[in-house]
Amino acid sequence: MTIMKQLLDLNMTERIKALRERALASPRYLSLEQARIITRVYRKSPDLPVNLKRARALACALEEMPIAIDPEELIVGNRTPDGRAGVVFPEAGISWLEEEIETLPTRPQDTFEVREQDIHDFRTAILPYWRGKNLEDDIYAQYGAEIKAIEKVVKINQKDHAQGHICPHVASWLRHGPTGLLQQAREKQTQASAEKVEFYQGVCLVLEGAICFIKRYADLADQLAQSGTDEAISGNLRKVADVCRQLAEGPPASFREALQSVWFLFVILHMESNASSFSPGRMDQYLYPYYERDVRDGGLTEQAALELIESIWIKFNQIVYMRNAHSARFFAGFPIGFNVAIGGQTDRGADATNSLSYLFLKAQEHIGLPQPNLSARLHKNSPDDFVDACTRVIGLGSGMPQIFNDESIVPALESQGISHRDAMNYAVVGCVELTTQGNNLGWSDAAMFNLVKALELTLNNGRCMLTGQRMGLETGDLSDYDSYVDLEEAYGRQIQFFVDKMIKVCEWIEAMHQKHLPSPFLSTVVDDCMARGLDVTAGGAVYNLSGIQAIQVANVADSLAVLKQLVYGERRLSREELLAACRNNFQGEETLQQVCLHQAPKYGNDVVWVDELGARWLTFFADQLQRFTNVRGGPYHMGLYTVSAHVPMGKNVAATPDGRLAESPLADGGMSPMYGRDCLGPTAVLRSVARAASHRASNGTLLNMKFLPVFFKTRQGRKQFLALLKAFVRMGIHHVQFNVLRREDLLDAQRNPDAYRGLTVRVAGYTAYFTELAEDLQDEIMARTTFGD
Repeated sequence: MTIMKQLLDLNMTERIKALRERALASPRYLSLEQARIITRVYRKSPDLPVNLKRARALACALEEMPIAIDPEELIVGNRTPDGRAGVVFPEAGISWLEEEIETLPTRPQDTFEVREQDIHDFRTAILPYWRGKNLEDDIYAQYGAEIKAIEKVVKINQKDHAQGHICPHVASWLRHGPTGLLQQAREKQTQASAEKVEFYQGVCLVLEGAICFIKRYADLADQLAQSGTDEAISGNLRKVADVCRQLAEGPPASFREALQSVWFLFVILHMESNASSFSPGRMDQYLYPYYERDVRDGGLTEQAALELIESIWIKFNQIVYMRNAHSARFFAGFPIGFNVAIGGQTDRGADATNSLSYLFLKAQEHIGLPQPNLSARLHKNSPDDFVDACTRVIGLGSGMPQIFNDESIVPALESQGISHRDAMNYAVVGCVELTTQGNNLGWSDAAMFNLVKALELTLNNGRCMLTGQRMGLETGDLSDYDSYVDLEEAYGRQIQFFVDKMIKVCEWIEAMHQKHLPSPFLSTVVDDCMARGLDVTAGGAVYNLSGIQAIQVANVADSLAVLKQLVYGERRLSREELLAACRNNFQGEETLQQVCLHQAPKYGNDVVWVDELGARWLTFFADQLQRFTNVRGGPYHMGLYTVSAHVPMGKNVAATPDGRLAESPLADGGMSPMYGRDCLGPTAVLRSVARAASHRASNGTLLNMKFLPVFFKTRQGRKQFLALLKAFVRMGIHHVQFNVLRREDLLDAQRNPDAYRGLTVRVAGYTAYFTELAEDLQDEIMARTTFGD
């Protein structure tokens, strides 16, 4: 009997059903508890070095923050007593909150309830101290003009929150526990040079705090067990106390202890940095020895293991990230980015799929919530059973697992100087960002570059068509370019102009993070920070890349195809009339718009020359990035994903030669065709994407595809889908993900959100609750091409 068949009969327990319902019903509140503690520590220690202030503030939060346990939980812990709380993190940035705190409950995207007392405390005690002293204020005071000058073309990230997008060395955390790491830090401190003692002092402070935090949960579980009347619940609480006490004193020895240890690690990382996309990585690999030993010794059944896994799956949904209103439009739906990778290969090339890989898929089948962001690694020798199991879960419609391709990703990572062994052990952070496990500060979300806006400026002499403002180089307008070659030359100069400005700002942002947000706890679980006595923000990691996203290849390819064929080739459209139509949003030129939409081929339909237009400019952009080195000494590299930025970035772009109207969404994903324009089926889409230079996108790519649920109801449909996944692997595409849903259901969810609160959809590289998305993003998801009729 195959592993997959063995797991078909495993059920979701009543405990998990109840915990899942409570997670869905949990309201979202702004949380000020940790901000109060941080502010108090900074007030009392004005002359303390910043890394020690950060360390002391975290240690105090770990020792003092209110904690809570649901008596039915198997895995406990959170960074706030309330689930799904939006944490205020003052040393990163709160100026935006000064303007938005009263409107958090009513803003269009990602709302939070706010208590009146918290508004009062924020305005009277928190804000006055931090004004002018935090990361955000410092950045805008020094570089605000430079950021504003490029913001319509480049979105600079990480301006008001700490760095995330990191896969820590979870195996090291499990092997040593906080007590073992503390012992290492104390030993290194005694041997360290004077300039490094401070680093180890901070590390010791946070590890001591972590031990205290875990002990507090043991004590609380004991108290609840003693006061309870239900013996089953009291028995579970006593077990929780035993597990937490063991983890406070040493490393885990069982599967349950290992899962609990993993969760404590990520809770503390979020308490230190309040950033998105701290990702567990290859959980099926580093947890397997604990699982295998417990099963072999008879202390763990598959059903019990599944219940434990589903318990941590629910916990992954209890931490959300509160962004400002502007950023919430770019990262809609609270994507916190707990990315779990399963399957793939060992560093020697053997298939790495194991029983936990299948149990994680079963947990996703049962839980079906947005977190964790489950990612399946496939390769040319992936077992059919595993591919079939992925297919079955994808067909259920939660948007997971998303699929990654070892055959293309490993060489792409190696091209950035990553060793073969580390590349084979790659993980995924956040949405689709590629990283190594435990030794990389990839800074993968440094910025987003709007290639379509750069093209608009090229066509309009460096001026925005929406506002008339001059933003870019005065290269001439479309009527000035006598040949398509002239147009391309000007477009290249425009891109280079904004890349140069973007990199300068990115360097300033990273330097500001070193100044304001050193991260001693994170530095304990990223190699080689502890060995070097160097904070992760200062370049202590083995790998120090920075990732920039190119947005949006489909619209660029489609627009250039119109220009190349209809304007400069067939001369069916004059340069002057197309430019005027774009400036006027095709008003009165609806026939011309239809020519642009339908008389030139579009990306996504297996038209070689159109696909190569996009690939040319992606390659050009990647080459531009490689001219630079970041402040931590690492390279910049390209990503091709949008999160949900294709909607707000589209609002910055006027009408384009492909027939797209002004301010309407750009193509979703990063590699995806413009919705409605891919007319020849999924295989044609894959062939187009395979030509789009994804081998240069070592920061990650994103391809969205949408299928009807009926496609997965028959053996023939599932067989065809499995063949599609195998073709994807052969074609050398990094990533693909699937929405499996009906438009009718989404329309009903818009009308009756309370009846669909658990409905999840794939937005970009992440899943979100459909009813928690703004209406324009909901509409864009419904407009995407659907296969499977």
